[in-house]
Amino acid sequence: MSEYDAIFIGAGQAGPFLAARMAAMGRKVALIERKFLGGTCVNAGCMPTKALVASAKTAEIARRAAEYGVVINGQPTVDMIAVAARVRKVILDARSGLASWFDSLETMDVIYGHAKFVATKTIEVNGEHYTAPQIFINVGARPSIPDLPGLADVPYLTSTSIIALEELPEHLVVLGGSYIGLEFAQMYRRFGAEVTIIERGQQLASREDTAISEAISDILIKESINVLKGHTLAGIDMSGGDIGVRTDQTEVRGSHVLVAVGRQPNTDDLGLQFAGVEMDRHGFIMVDDRLQTNVEGVFALGDCNGRGAFTHTSYNDFEIAAANLLDGGDRKVSDRILGYGLYIDPPLGRVGMTERQARDAGHRIKVATRPMSSVGRATEKGETQGFMHLVADADTDRILGAAILGVGGDEAIHAVLDAMNLGATTERLKWAVPIHPTVSEQVPTLIASLQVK
Repeated sequence: MSEYDAIFIGAGQAGPFLAARMAAMGRKVALIERKFLGGTCVNAGCMPTKALVASAKTAEIARRAAEYGVVINGQPTVDMIAVAARVRKVILDARSGLASWFDSLETMDVIYGHAKFVATKTIEVNGEHYTAPQIFINVGARPSIPDLPGLADVPYLTSTSIIALEELPEHLVVLGGSYIGLEFAQMYRRFGAEVTIIERGQQLASREDTAISEAISDILIKESINVLKGHTLAGIDMSGGDIGVRTDQTEVRGSHVLVAVGRQPNTDDLGLQFAGVEMDRHGFIMVDDRLQTNVEGVFALGDCNGRGAFTHTSYNDFEIAAANLLDGGDRKVSDRILGYGLYIDPPLGRVGMTERQARDAGHRIKVATRPMSSVGRATEKGETQGFMHLVADADTDRILGAAILGVGGDEAIHAVLDAMNLGATTERLKWAVPIHPTVSEQVPTLIASLQVK
């Protein structure tokens, strides 16, 4: 039995940073990883997908070059082998950087293998047993695979496997109209594939307000992406080299199918029952406001705890745990103001409540909307699709949430996110003097048009 001060299961975006802090303090820690350092973000999420988005954006700019007075002889083509090679380099460079960092920490051991509990504070890896008074679970999540008749018999893609694709699909059928599916749908359309999205609900990106979802749909349709909403999947088969996807209303045949209907936590094979750690019905590990499970000394960080599904929320889990366990702090998950982005082009930046959520929570609200066509920076760049939207409490003037669907929206949203974290009212934020010409400079103008609704 090898003894440590702390054991970390999974090398995603929370555990390793806490492990490194402990190791820097001289504590003996073990970091156990089943496959690759870096977790989803480095290997199958943010970094590779945004590298693909960048390649797709470049292809689109090249096609639109004449609009900017730039002449390109002939139509630009996309070398998918080169695109995939660029993505692999991004992944491998990030992994290598993490490996070098961890190697430099004298009191941290990196152990590769499948970890599982055999007792409350005992972990087995490759037949060896390890124990520690503190154990941190940071195992992330993976694509959910629906129980769809015939799916197991066709060569479908997931958000993980499609990253390594070196060929251009003739027709990519995307199952699911949420964030991951939408990003891949647009990028592969821009690479040159025909693309169809099949969504069960009545709107894309269902957590968003209807106006945002409709605008997203319009953006994709303008790029000749086929969008089918309100279609329930019925079955799938392969015939003549094509894959047929049947819904309750139609059949779509394509060369490739991407399954993007959601994600599930990687908790089903950890032996959590031997540790007595409780999970909810979806397999997420249940934690308190300080990220501890029902078992004292056992914590769950990142996607597997169901309290956030983003790299930045996973990293914030590290910050919360480090503050409370190492710095004498008292930070809580419930204090977090959630922001996130959807990386279609133009991107969506979101923070806080939607208008619908604010009403459901009982707020009397005031709202403001401003089209991106009236934003100077968008006009100058020739990218005027989308709009800005702000929601505030009509009684307290506190900002409740915002959405910026438009060029630079993923960056400009931080003007509102930071103000919310500081507890600023719209009256205070209105008198900021932002830089011109930027998208962010429109936030005070947006505030000036707030009206009770």
